[in-house]
Amino acid sequence: MFQMTKLAAATLLAAAMSVTAASAQTVLRSSDTHPDGYPTVEAVKYFGQLIEERTAGRYKVEVYHSAQLGQEADTIEQVRSGVIDLNRVSMGPWNGLVPETQVPSLPYVFRSPEHMRGVMLGDIGAEIAKGFEQHGVVVLTYYDGGSRSFYTSKKPIETPADLAGMKLRVMQSDIFVDMVAALGGTATPMPYGEVYSAIQTGVVDGAENNFPSYDTAGHFEVAKNYSLDEHLIVPEVFVMSKAAWDKLTPEDQAIFKQAAIDSSAKQFELWDAQVAASRAKVEAAGSVINTPDKQPFIDAMKPVYDKYVTDPKLQDLVARIQAAS
Repeated sequence: MFQMTKLAAATLLAAAMSVTAASAQTVLRSSDTHPDGYPTVEAVKYFGQLIEERTAGRYKVEVYHSAQLGQEADTIEQVRSGVIDLNRVSMGPWNGLVPETQVPSLPYVFRSPEHMRGVMLGDIGAEIAKGFEQHGVVVLTYYDGGSRSFYTSKKPIETPADLAGMKLRVMQSDIFVDMVAALGGTATPMPYGEVYSAIQTGVVDGAENNFPSYDTAGHFEVAKNYSLDEHLIVPEVFVMSKAAWDKLTPEDQAIFKQAAIDSSAKQFELWDAQVAASRAKVEAAGSVINTPDKQPFIDAMKPVYDKYVTDPKLQDLVARIQAAS
């Protein structure tokens, strides 16, 4: 009887220790609007693995993909108020809150994806990140949201003159509308899901996006000319609620920051692989890729910059980005 009691006590003790260990683990919720398997989703999962390993299981990250916690505008408010802990979101929705984010959203401010990555993970990116803190979030790192280029059903775009008279679908963005107008085209904002049929029926002559979107949305089937002008190379941002961040010890804050930076390298690798696979697929299906001289397109952007970059601080930020190697 004594042995049974001793065994029971040991079992109870083990159970109690298990409950204590479980309760000691902090589970953090992270949101992403992209589907499972998308490079940003996989990068945040990788971040979670690193956090769990480097904190000996004290922290765990649960990634809610496919907009399970809401669209980007909703999740921005949730992470600001501390309802969710982590959020991967595009740079654009922050433009109204954090003026500095308007600069990385400008056409041709970055020369290449490599230029964007170096700038955003360096001192300039850290400076832009400071603008987020007064809005209840801490920037952990930046990801690559892809390079957007024009594609059309009629002819390849070699110079801005080729856009004259063409109707092109853009996102609902004043900068995008003004960018196309500055190039001589007519911007037609419309939902992403309507683009295929709009090109197919001639409502628009083309659109603009990155290779993976051009591929997965099937736009390559109705717009065979893809002009690699890379007018927008917009970073995405991975943020943490300041309420959750402030609960971390300085040591854990350092772990989180380093894990986030490591996840950027993972995301860049995954993104590059996806771009290469999509490009190979659309070329095999008959799409013709051309690489126009970017300088005439860049020169045409002066009215856009004059309109949207009036603050001397933002003008200085643009100059430093463009001067960065």
